Amino acid sequence: MFSNLPPVTKALLILNGAVFLAQLLLGSQLFLPFMLWPLGGAEAGGLGFLPWQLVTYGFLHANAFHLVFNMLVLLMFGAPLEYTWGQRRFLTYFLVCVAGAGLCQLVVVSWSMAQGGGAYPTLGASGGVFGLLLAYGMLFPNQRVMLLIPPIPMKARTLVIVAGAIELVLGISGTQSGVAHFAHLGGMFFGWLLIRQWRGRPPFGRAPRGNFRRF
Repeated sequence: MFSNLPPVTKALLILNGAVFLAQLLLGSQLFLPFMLWPLGGAEAGGLGFLPWQLVTYGFLHANAFHLVFNMLVLLMFGAPLEYTWGQRRFLTYFLVCVAGAGLCQLVVVSWSMAQGGGAYPTLGASGGVFGLLLAYGMLFPNQRVMLLIPPIPMKARTLVIVAGAIELVLGISGTQSGVAHFAHLGGMFFGWLLIRQWRGRPPFGRAPRGNFRRF
């Protein structure tokens, strides 16, 4: 199965696995400058924000469960999207979702620090894979997918709505601390914006008249 994966999806799986192995062998302290730190983090006792962190944080993971969950979602939804879009568009989409999720997380953590909270780093590919989930639901809305926990089949469109609603509720209520729920929503939002832009839809303009191919 792994040998039949499209190249970008395969490369992302290998890269995330290799980086996590390096974290285990070398220690996560070495990778602190590559995690996503908030603006003003150095003054609050952490490290400062650097532009490359908007991408590099998406290839670091806190533990094995964090990595396995994200890679399963990447495996499930990344391959069909890459086959549909092609390598370049798929990689562009994934990285935009990662960076967009990071931008949303910067806003959330900055607000938290303004309320007296501390500076802490964010890491993980979740913003990117939630963007992939959103894209799959938009491109294949009626495709049946199976949840892992609990094992319930549902349409991809329904899964996107349920996942987005859960993330919003958990983010607002703060009942699951240590998880960047608004970063997940940010990945979905920036993915939605990019797909709208590719389709020429508002807020970026009207779709051209005449025959055109949707994706």
